Amino acid sequence: MIILGLILLVVGYLTSISLLYYLGGLLLIVGIVLLVLGRTGRAVGGRNHWY
Repeated sequence: MIILGLILLVVGYLTSISLLYYLGGLLLIVGIVLLVLGRTGRAVGGRNHWY
């Protein structure tokens, strides 16, 4: 999710499409939040571990 957010952020910036830019930023933030929650040991999406 973080990689997709970065790709959309860059493509939106280079092509001046604001929808892609904002969507990429949103995906990036959500991905980072999920990463931090998973690293702290909290269950994300009802699962304790993702394999």
